[in-house]
Amino acid sequence: MLDPVEMRSFVTVVAAGSFVAAAEALGLSKAAVSRHVADLEARLGVRLLHRTTRRLSLTDDGQRFHARAVELLASLDELETDTATSGGEAAGRLRINAPLSFGILHLAPLWAGFAAENPRLTLDVELTDRVVDLVEEGYDVAVRITNLAASQLVSRQLATTRVVACASPAYLAAHGVPGHPRDLAHHAVIAYSYWAGGDDWRFTGPEGDVRVRVHPRFHTNNGDTCRIAALHGQGIVMQPDFIVGEDLRRGALVELFPGYRSVELGIHAVYASRKHLPLKTRKLVDFLVEAFRTPGWQLRGALA
Repeated sequence: MLDPVEMRSFVTVVAAGSFVAAAEALGLSKAAVSRHVADLEARLGVRLLHRTTRRLSLTDDGQRFHARAVELLASLDELETDTATSGGEAAGRLRINAPLSFGILHLAPLWAGFAAENPRLTLDVELTDRVVDLVEEGYDVAVRITNLAASQLVSRQLATTRVVACASPAYLAAHGVPGHPRDLAHHAVIAYSYWAGGDDWRFTGPEGDVRVRVHPRFHTNNGDTCRIAALHGQGIVMQPDFIVGEDLRRGALVELFPGYRSVELGIHAVYASRKHLPLKTRKLVDFLVEAFRTPGWQLRGALA
């Protein structure tokens, strides 16, 4: 008979990419995780993983078993939740993924309230700007900041965020205020590595769409790093108002090109499409929808 503990260790090793990372995620020792996977292979009579000093990879048998194991574990988690919540109380483990900056700035302050409302839930929150595969990696809910394309996943919009080109007063005093988006080609720029347009920044203004090829002085995969560099006068950034909104309100950063707009993105709670949505997932999504009913970062007045 299959052991769910062994299966969970195996699935976590695949998702994490190593026994060490899986052990950390599961709160177990590396030896325990290795033993679980070895016992599972012995129970099945097949090798599931190719192990080398540099990397792990799935065997053909491992690929087939992994796909089914992810489904079985998800069903077990759902069964546990449904059984434990017959009285309307969510229970079990809730795995959440969110972007790094948004997770720190706007989600972290919410977890205490959510945990207080759902004392039988165990939260497992991972922050990364990488787009995860919810089903493959076993997440219940992900927060994504994007304009969602058609997907097999389902989602609820929590809020919107406006992307703003801005710089510090010190930078603008030293280098001049660009009057048109095309002037960005001649300015120092701090670029976000995951920006969908790469080094092409797009705006909409009186003459329609404008595309500008910028020449960043450095790239970073973290929006807060972009923000801090801008605050220190290092150049112009294009960042969402959930990161730079307060800086704009207090004048530490200045919005550029008031007659132009860049993109507005949706902030969504995304989860796997299931016929019966687990109570723990519904509780979290409803909580987030209410929490972001009036987002604190949204700019008003001249910046609205």
